[in-house]
Amino acid sequence: MIVDLPSTDTSAVNRTMVDLRESAGAVALGRVLTLLIITEDGPEAEAAIQAANDASREHPCRVLVLARGIRRAASRLDAQIRIGGDAGASEVIVLRMYGPLADQGGAIVVPLLLPDAPIVAWWPGEAPTSPSEDPVGSVAGRRITDVGSAKSPSKALGKLRQRYAPGDTDLAWSRITSWRALLTAALDQPPHERVTRASVGGAPDSASADLLTGWLASRLGCPVSRTTRDVPGGQGGQIAMVRLERASGSVELVRLDAKSAMLSQPGQPDRRVALSRRTTRECLAEELRRLDPDDIYAEAIEAMPTARGRSKGSPTAAKADA
Repeated sequence: MIVDLPSTDTSAVNRTMVDLRESAGAVALGRVLTLLIITEDGPEAEAAIQAANDASREHPCRVLVLARGIRRAASRLDAQIRIGGDAGASEVIVLRMYGPLADQGGAIVVPLLLPDAPIVAWWPGEAPTSPSEDPVGSVAGRRITDVGSAKSPSKALGKLRQRYAPGDTDLAWSRITSWRALLTAALDQPPHERVTRASVGGAPDSASADLLTGWLASRLGCPVSRTTRDVPGGQGGQIAMVRLERASGSVELVRLDAKSAMLSQPGQPDRRVALSRRTTRECLAEELRRLDPDDIYAEAIEAMPTARGRSKGSPTAAKADA
């Protein structure tokens, strides 16, 4: 069910929500959090809503979409309420803000928050330089950005690193979960030797490769180099390979295509393993599983390399906190 409320205010939206619960049986019971989506009005907003609807099947929530419209228009708030099949396992309230209201999302959203429920803010597109100081981000305990939408993901992540605050995270981090899991599982097998050196190869502007480099540096306590390497399939912004060097030989994980990679370990035959590129829905659902600050992400973003403009095959070392 979709209900449109043109030229409205938050009081009218709240009253309509109460009426819908009474007439249609839509209730807020079981909602575990409020998800704030801050985006521009248009296709970007609809794509974000679809990802949130899919993720809500795992995390039932109230989704408040702050869709910023034309700034030069007259001040106006148009609302749209989506419940039932049009909202997944959530209730979605789309707030289209025009004119001066387009930059007043922090004040507009407060009356519509679920009481006593955690608040998560997500910027699927361009994010503020300091999410924790943003008017909307300041009311959220968790703040999710996505530098993958930036012209230069590595530079965008570097700026977020400078203004990091507990509770911040980025979807570039959840995109490397499968890489982290496979590498951890490989090191859990004998021989249990110390990794003396590591390297990560990927596209020159890959934020995920930068984060993976930082994660290895912070976890292994050894030098980690970040090199430029072509990614199979010609899709930029991704990781091509990881090498972990030990006394008995190297553990290597090399991407073959968009769905698989080759894992090589000393004394074992090479194995083809599943390594699919993760969707926005999968990454968002993962980030919504935890509502406390991610200390491992904080250590990884702090330890990742800072040098930019790498040439093909040239390494940049990430210093580990031993």
